[in-house]
Amino acid sequence: MGVEEKIAAIHDADLRAEIEAARGGFLFAQIVEHVLHRQRERDAEAAVLGEQELRRAQLSRDQRRRDAVRLVIENEPALPSSLQHIHSVLALCGLPYRDPGPVREFTRTYGRNSLSLMAGRIKDPETGAFEPQGLPYGPKARLVLLHLCTEAVRQRSPTVKVAETLSGFMREMGFAVTGGERGTIRQFKEQLNRLAACTMQIGLWDGRDSATTLNVPPFRSLELWKPRAGEGEDEAGRTVRFDPEFYETLIKHALPVDVRAARAFSGSARKLDLLFWTGYRLRSLQRPLRLTWTNLHGQFGAENASIRSFRQAFKADLAHLREVFPRLPIVLDDGGLTLHPADPSALLVPPRPTSVKGTKARRRDFSA
Repeated sequence: MGVEEKIAAIHDADLRAEIEAARGGFLFAQIVEHVLHRQRERDAEAAVLGEQELRRAQLSRDQRRRDAVRLVIENEPALPSSLQHIHSVLALCGLPYRDPGPVREFTRTYGRNSLSLMAGRIKDPETGAFEPQGLPYGPKARLVLLHLCTEAVRQRSPTVKVAETLSGFMREMGFAVTGGERGTIRQFKEQLNRLAACTMQIGLWDGRDSATTLNVPPFRSLELWKPRAGEGEDEAGRTVRFDPEFYETLIKHALPVDVRAARAFSGSARKLDLLFWTGYRLRSLQRPLRLTWTNLHGQFGAENASIRSFRQAFKADLAHLREVFPRLPIVLDDGGLTLHPADPSALLVPPRPTSVKGTKARRRDFSA
Protein backbone atom coordinates (compact mmCIF):
# COMPACT_ATOMS: atom_id res chain seq x y z
CA MET A 1 0.00 0.00 0.00
CA GLY A 2 1.45 3.35 -1.07
CA VAL A 3 1.54 6.51 1.08
CA GLU A 4 -1.48 8.10 -0.62
CA GLU A 5 -3.51 4.90 -0.20
CA LYS A 6 -2.65 4.87 3.49
CA ILE A 7 -3.68 8.51 3.78
CA ALA A 8 -6.99 7.68 2.09
CA ALA A 9 -7.66 5.07 4.80
CA ILE A 10 -7.35 7.74 7.53
CA HIS A 11 -10.74 9.40 7.99
CA ASP A 12 -10.92 10.93 11.49
CA ALA A 13 -10.65 14.72 11.21
CA ASP A 14 -8.01 15.16 13.90
CA LEU A 15 -5.82 12.43 12.42
CA ARG A 16 -6.21 13.92 8.93
CA ALA A 17 -5.10 17.27 10.37
CA GLU A 18 -1.95 15.64 11.76
CA ILE A 19 -1.15 14.25 8.32
CA GLU A 20 -1.59 17.61 6.60
CA ALA A 21 0.56 19.33 9.22
CA ALA A 22 3.36 16.82 8.67
CA ARG A 23 3.13 16.77 4.84
CA GLY A 24 6.46 17.59 3.18
CA GLY A 25 8.35 17.15 6.42
CA PHE A 26 11.07 14.73 7.50
CA LEU A 27 9.96 11.07 7.95
CA PHE A 28 6.51 11.85 6.48
CA ALA A 29 5.98 8.23 5.39
CA GLN A 30 6.70 6.94 8.91
CA ILE A 31 4.30 9.49 10.39
CA VAL A 32 1.58 8.35 7.99
CA GLU A 33 2.19 4.74 9.03
CA HIS A 34 1.92 5.64 12.74
CA VAL A 35 -1.28 7.68 12.22
CA LEU A 36 -2.81 4.86 10.16
CA HIS A 37 -2.12 2.44 13.02
CA ARG A 38 -3.95 4.75 15.42
CA GLN A 39 -6.87 5.00 12.98
CA ARG A 40 -7.13 1.21 12.80
CA GLU A 41 -7.10 0.95 16.60
CA ARG A 42 -9.95 3.47 16.77
CA ASP A 43 -11.91 1.60 14.13
CA ALA A 44 -11.50 -1.66 16.01
CA GLU A 45 -12.68 -0.05 19.26
CA ALA A 46 -15.66 1.50 17.46
CA ALA A 47 -16.58 -1.89 16.01
CA VAL A 48 -16.54 -3.46 19.47
CA LEU A 49 -18.64 -0.63 20.89
CA GLY A 50 -21.02 -0.94 17.98
CA GLU A 51 -21.51 -4.63 18.67
CA GLN A 52 -22.07 -3.87 22.36
CA GLU A 53 -24.63 -1.18 21.55
CA LEU A 54 -26.41 -3.51 19.13
CA ARG A 55 -26.49 -6.22 21.78
CA ARG A 56 -27.75 -3.81 24.44
CA ALA A 57 -30.44 -2.49 22.11
CA GLN A 58 -31.88 -6.00 21.97
CA LEU A 59 -32.07 -6.29 25.78
CA SER A 60 -35.07 -5.45 27.93
CA ARG A 61 -34.96 -2.34 30.11
CA ASP A 62 -34.07 -4.37 33.25
CA GLN A 63 -31.39 -6.30 31.34
CA ARG A 64 -29.86 -3.04 30.12
CA ARG A 65 -29.79 -1.74 33.68
CA ARG A 66 -28.06 -4.90 34.95
CA ASP A 67 -25.59 -4.79 32.08
CA ALA A 68 -24.78 -1.15 32.81
CA VAL A 69 -24.25 -1.96 36.51
CA ARG A 70 -21.94 -4.84 35.57
CA LEU A 71 -19.80 -2.54 33.42
CA VAL A 72 -19.56 0.07 36.18
CA ILE A 73 -18.65 -2.47 38.88
CA GLU A 74 -16.06 -4.15 36.64
CA ASN A 75 -14.39 -0.85 35.74
CA GLU A 76 -14.78 1.17 38.93
CA PRO A 77 -13.74 -0.42 42.25
CA ALA A 78 -16.12 -0.06 45.16
CA LEU A 79 -15.22 3.02 47.17
CA PRO A 80 -16.37 3.62 50.76
CA SER A 81 -18.98 6.02 49.39
CA SER A 82 -20.52 3.27 47.23
CA LEU A 83 -20.90 0.75 50.05
CA GLN A 84 -24.03 0.25 52.12
CA HIS A 85 -24.18 -2.04 55.17
CA ILE A 86 -26.60 -4.56 56.59
CA HIS A 87 -26.44 -6.75 59.68
CA SER A 88 -25.17 -10.26 58.92
CA VAL A 89 -28.25 -11.75 60.62
CA LEU A 90 -30.52 -9.83 58.25
CA ALA A 91 -28.45 -11.06 55.30
CA LEU A 92 -29.50 -14.60 56.22
CA CYS A 93 -33.06 -14.04 57.40
CA GLY A 94 -35.50 -13.27 54.63
CA LEU A 95 -38.69 -11.29 55.20
CA PRO A 96 -41.94 -12.12 53.36
CA TYR A 97 -41.78 -11.37 49.65
CA ARG A 98 -45.42 -10.27 49.32
CA ASP A 99 -47.95 -8.63 51.62
CA PRO A 100 -49.09 -11.36 54.05
CA GLY A 101 -52.36 -9.49 54.61
CA PRO A 102 -53.94 -10.06 58.03
CA VAL A 103 -51.40 -12.77 58.98
CA ARG A 104 -49.66 -11.75 62.22
CA GLU A 105 -46.81 -14.26 62.26
CA PHE A 106 -44.35 -15.43 59.61
CA THR A 107 -41.80 -18.26 59.82
CA ARG A 108 -39.02 -19.11 57.40
CA THR A 109 -36.66 -22.09 57.74
CA TYR A 110 -33.09 -22.20 56.47
CA GLY A 111 -31.35 -25.49 57.11
CA ARG A 112 -31.86 -26.45 60.74
CA ASN A 113 -32.57 -22.90 61.76
CA SER A 114 -35.68 -20.72 61.58
CA LEU A 115 -36.75 -17.09 61.60
CA SER A 116 -40.00 -16.03 63.21
CA LEU A 117 -41.52 -12.57 62.74
CA MET A 118 -44.51 -11.33 64.76
CA ALA A 119 -46.41 -8.18 63.80
CA GLY A 120 -46.83 -5.47 66.42
CA ARG A 121 -48.37 -2.04 67.04
CA ILE A 122 -47.22 1.57 67.13
CA LYS A 123 -48.63 4.67 68.83
CA ASP A 124 -50.32 7.01 66.33
CA PRO A 125 -49.08 10.63 66.78
CA GLU A 126 -52.43 12.07 65.68
CA THR A 127 -54.93 9.93 67.59
CA GLY A 128 -52.80 8.65 70.47
CA ALA A 129 -54.14 5.14 69.86
CA PHE A 130 -52.14 1.96 69.36
CA GLU A 131 -52.45 1.04 65.69
CA PRO A 132 -51.83 -2.57 64.56
CA GLN A 133 -49.12 -2.86 61.91
CA GLY A 134 -48.79 -5.61 59.34
CA LEU A 135 -45.68 -7.70 58.78
CA PRO A 136 -42.88 -6.03 56.80
CA TYR A 137 -42.52 -7.40 53.29
CA GLY A 138 -41.11 -6.90 49.82
CA PRO A 139 -38.08 -5.05 48.45
CA LYS A 140 -38.85 -1.74 50.16
CA ALA A 141 -38.69 -3.32 53.64
CA ARG A 142 -35.27 -4.76 52.79
CA LEU A 143 -34.08 -1.43 51.41
CA VAL A 144 -35.27 0.37 54.55
CA LEU A 145 -33.24 -2.07 56.69
CA LEU A 146 -30.22 -1.59 54.42
CA HIS A 147 -30.54 2.20 54.69
CA LEU A 148 -30.99 2.30 58.46
CA CYS A 149 -28.11 -0.10 59.11
CA THR A 150 -25.92 1.96 56.78
CA GLU A 151 -26.73 5.22 58.54
CA ALA A 152 -26.08 3.67 61.96
CA VAL A 153 -22.66 2.44 60.75
CA ARG A 154 -21.77 5.73 59.05
CA GLN A 155 -22.84 7.91 61.95
CA ARG A 156 -21.58 5.46 64.58
CA SER A 157 -24.84 6.02 66.41
CA PRO A 158 -27.78 3.74 67.27
CA THR A 159 -30.16 6.67 66.60
CA VAL A 160 -31.11 7.54 63.02
CA LYS A 161 -33.30 10.50 62.06
CA VAL A 162 -35.10 9.05 59.08
CA ALA A 163 -36.56 12.25 57.61
CA GLU A 164 -33.07 13.68 57.07
CA THR A 165 -31.81 10.78 54.97
CA LEU A 166 -34.65 8.70 53.51
CA SER A 167 -35.49 10.82 50.44
CA GLY A 168 -31.88 10.86 49.25
CA PHE A 169 -31.63 7.10 49.69
CA MET A 170 -34.84 6.56 47.72
CA ARG A 171 -33.41 8.56 44.82
CA GLU A 172 -30.14 6.62 45.04
CA MET A 173 -32.12 3.40 44.69
CA GLY A 174 -33.85 4.73 41.57
CA PHE A 175 -37.24 5.58 43.08
CA ALA A 176 -39.10 8.82 42.41
CA VAL A 177 -39.78 10.65 45.68
CA THR A 178 -43.53 11.27 45.63
CA GLY A 179 -46.09 12.12 48.29
CA GLY A 180 -49.78 11.38 48.57
CA GLU A 181 -51.80 8.29 49.39
CA ARG A 182 -50.02 6.14 46.79
CA GLY A 183 -46.67 7.94 46.80
CA THR A 184 -43.33 6.26 47.39
CA ILE A 185 -42.71 8.20 50.61
CA ARG A 186 -45.78 6.65 52.22
CA GLN A 187 -44.82 3.17 50.94
CA PHE A 188 -41.32 3.33 52.41
CA LYS A 189 -42.52 4.76 55.72
CA GLU A 190 -45.21 2.08 55.97
CA GLN A 191 -42.48 -0.57 55.80
CA LEU A 192 -40.47 1.35 58.38
CA ASN A 193 -43.45 1.34 60.75
CA ARG A 194 -43.97 -2.39 60.22
CA LEU A 195 -40.30 -3.12 60.86
CA ALA A 196 -40.21 -1.01 64.00
CA ALA A 197 -43.33 -2.65 65.40
CA CYS A 198 -42.49 -6.30 64.73
CA THR A 199 -40.54 -8.68 66.95
CA MET A 200 -38.02 -11.15 65.59
CA GLN A 201 -36.76 -14.49 66.87
CA ILE A 202 -34.20 -16.90 65.46
CA GLY A 203 -34.29 -20.56 66.40
CA LEU A 204 -31.11 -22.67 66.18
CA TRP A 205 -31.18 -26.48 66.30
CA ASP A 206 -28.26 -28.94 66.33
CA GLY A 207 -30.29 -31.64 64.57
CA ARG A 208 -30.36 -33.87 67.64
CA ASP A 209 -31.43 -32.72 71.08
CA SER A 210 -30.35 -29.11 71.58
CA ALA A 211 -32.05 -25.88 70.45
CA THR A 212 -31.57 -22.19 71.16
CA THR A 213 -34.06 -19.35 70.71
CA LEU A 214 -32.63 -15.86 70.19
CA ASN A 215 -34.61 -12.64 70.47
CA VAL A 216 -33.18 -10.30 67.84
CA PRO A 217 -35.08 -7.01 68.06
CA PRO A 218 -33.56 -4.61 65.52
CA PHE A 219 -35.16 -1.51 67.08
CA ARG A 220 -35.58 -0.31 70.64
CA SER A 221 -37.92 2.56 69.78
CA LEU A 222 -39.60 4.56 67.01
CA GLU A 223 -40.57 8.19 67.58
CA LEU A 224 -43.23 9.64 65.26
CA TRP A 225 -44.64 13.13 64.81
CA LYS A 226 -46.83 14.49 62.07
CA PRO A 227 -45.55 17.27 59.77
CA ARG A 228 -45.95 20.84 60.91
CA ALA A 229 -47.87 23.40 58.86
CA GLY A 230 -46.11 24.09 55.58
CA GLU A 231 -44.00 20.91 55.71
CA GLY A 232 -44.22 18.12 53.15
CA GLU A 233 -44.89 14.50 53.95
CA ASP A 234 -41.21 13.66 53.53
CA GLU A 235 -40.48 15.96 56.49
CA ALA A 236 -42.79 14.12 58.90
CA GLY A 237 -40.60 13.13 61.81
CA ARG A 238 -39.41 9.60 62.42
CA THR A 239 -36.46 8.76 64.66
CA VAL A 240 -35.37 5.14 64.94
CA ARG A 241 -33.27 3.85 67.81
CA PHE A 242 -31.62 0.46 67.37
CA ASP A 243 -31.61 -2.08 70.17
CA PRO A 244 -28.21 -1.65 71.95
CA GLU A 245 -27.11 -5.27 71.58
CA PHE A 246 -28.21 -5.39 67.95
CA TYR A 247 -26.37 -2.12 67.27
CA GLU A 248 -23.15 -3.40 68.88
CA THR A 249 -23.16 -6.54 66.76
CA LEU A 250 -24.03 -4.47 63.67
CA ILE A 251 -20.93 -2.33 64.17
CA LYS A 252 -18.79 -5.46 64.59
CA HIS A 253 -20.33 -7.59 61.85
CA ALA A 254 -21.81 -5.19 59.30
CA LEU A 255 -21.92 -6.80 55.86
CA PRO A 256 -20.84 -4.42 53.06
CA VAL A 257 -23.19 -4.27 50.07
CA ASP A 258 -22.30 -2.49 46.82
CA VAL A 259 -25.02 0.14 46.48
CA ARG A 260 -24.77 -0.07 42.69
CA ALA A 261 -25.77 -3.73 42.80
CA ALA A 262 -28.52 -3.04 45.33
CA ARG A 263 -29.97 -0.48 42.95
CA ALA A 264 -29.93 -3.01 40.09
CA PHE A 265 -32.16 -5.32 42.15
CA SER A 266 -34.17 -2.72 44.07
CA GLY A 267 -37.46 -3.93 42.61
CA SER A 268 -37.11 -7.60 43.64
CA ALA A 269 -37.16 -8.92 47.20
CA ARG A 270 -35.69 -12.32 46.36
CA LYS A 271 -32.88 -10.86 44.25
CA LEU A 272 -31.95 -8.58 47.15
CA ASP A 273 -31.99 -11.62 49.46
CA LEU A 274 -29.73 -13.48 47.04
CA LEU A 275 -27.38 -10.49 46.86
CA PHE A 276 -27.13 -10.22 50.66
CA TRP A 277 -26.89 -13.99 51.24
CA THR A 278 -24.25 -14.58 48.57
CA GLY A 279 -22.18 -11.65 49.78
CA TYR A 280 -22.27 -12.97 53.35
CA ARG A 281 -21.40 -16.53 52.35
CA LEU A 282 -18.53 -15.69 50.04
CA ARG A 283 -16.74 -13.58 52.63
CA SER A 284 -15.86 -16.56 54.79
CA LEU A 285 -16.44 -19.69 52.71
CA GLN A 286 -13.51 -22.11 53.00
CA ARG A 287 -15.01 -25.17 51.29
CA PRO A 288 -17.90 -25.76 48.88
CA LEU A 289 -21.36 -25.23 50.36
CA ARG A 290 -24.07 -27.59 49.13
CA LEU A 291 -27.78 -26.82 49.46
CA THR A 292 -30.54 -29.06 48.17
CA TRP A 293 -33.61 -27.70 46.38
CA THR A 294 -35.55 -28.43 49.56
CA ASN A 295 -33.10 -26.25 51.54
CA LEU A 296 -33.33 -23.50 48.95
CA HIS A 297 -37.12 -23.68 48.85
CA GLY A 298 -37.28 -23.32 52.62
CA GLN A 299 -35.06 -20.24 52.64
CA PHE A 300 -35.94 -18.46 49.40
CA GLY A 301 -39.24 -19.95 48.26
CA ALA A 302 -41.69 -19.89 51.13
CA GLU A 303 -44.34 -18.28 48.93
CA ASN A 304 -43.96 -20.71 46.02
CA ALA A 305 -46.48 -23.51 46.46
CA SER A 306 -44.30 -26.14 44.83
CA ILE A 307 -40.58 -26.78 44.48
CA ARG A 308 -41.09 -27.05 40.72
CA SER A 309 -42.41 -23.49 40.37
CA PHE A 310 -39.80 -22.26 42.84
CA ARG A 311 -36.96 -23.82 40.85
CA GLN A 312 -37.98 -21.94 37.71
CA ALA A 313 -38.25 -18.61 39.54
CA PHE A 314 -35.01 -19.15 41.48
CA LYS A 315 -33.03 -20.04 38.35
CA ALA A 316 -34.23 -16.84 36.68
CA ASP A 317 -33.35 -14.69 39.69
CA LEU A 318 -29.90 -16.27 40.02
CA ALA A 319 -29.31 -15.74 36.30
CA HIS A 320 -30.03 -12.02 36.79
CA LEU A 321 -27.56 -11.88 39.69
CA ARG A 322 -24.93 -13.48 37.48
CA GLU A 323 -25.57 -10.92 34.76
CA VAL A 324 -24.09 -8.37 37.17
CA PHE A 325 -21.50 -10.74 38.68
CA PRO A 326 -20.74 -13.25 35.89
CA ARG A 327 -17.86 -14.90 37.76
CA LEU A 328 -19.82 -15.90 40.85
CA PRO A 329 -18.84 -19.51 41.61
CA ILE A 330 -22.40 -20.82 41.87
CA VAL A 331 -23.47 -24.04 40.18
CA LEU A 332 -27.08 -25.22 39.88
CA ASP A 333 -27.94 -28.81 39.01
CA ASP A 334 -30.79 -31.28 39.44
CA GLY A 335 -29.90 -31.73 43.11
CA GLY A 336 -29.61 -28.10 44.15
CA LEU A 337 -26.94 -25.41 44.49
CA THR A 338 -23.20 -25.54 45.13
CA LEU A 339 -21.40 -22.39 46.16
CA HIS A 340 -17.63 -22.60 45.80
CA PRO A 341 -14.97 -20.51 47.55
CA ALA A 342 -14.20 -17.57 45.29
CA ASP A 343 -11.16 -15.73 44.06
CA PRO A 344 -11.29 -12.22 45.58
CA SER A 345 -11.92 -10.68 42.15
CA ALA A 346 -15.25 -12.53 41.95
CA LEU A 347 -16.51 -11.40 45.33
CA LEU A 348 -19.25 -8.81 45.76
CA VAL A 349 -16.96 -6.92 48.15
CA PRO A 350 -13.31 -7.44 49.18
CA PRO A 351 -12.85 -10.44 51.51
CA ARG A 352 -12.46 -9.90 55.21
CA PRO A 353 -8.80 -10.12 56.34
CA THR A 354 -7.92 -13.37 58.10
CA SER A 355 -7.68 -13.22 61.88
CA VAL A 356 -4.33 -12.91 63.58
CA LYS A 357 -2.72 -16.25 64.41
CA GLY A 358 -3.65 -17.44 67.85
CA THR A 359 -7.01 -15.67 67.96
CA LYS A 360 -10.39 -17.20 67.27
CA ALA A 361 -13.44 -15.55 65.79
CA ARG A 362 -16.34 -15.34 68.20
CA ARG A 363 -19.00 -14.67 65.60
CA ARG A 364 -22.04 -16.89 65.91
CA ASP A 365 -22.67 -18.82 62.70
CA PHE A 366 -26.31 -18.64 61.56
CA SER A 367 -25.56 -21.09 58.74
CA ALA A 368 -28.09 -22.59 56.39
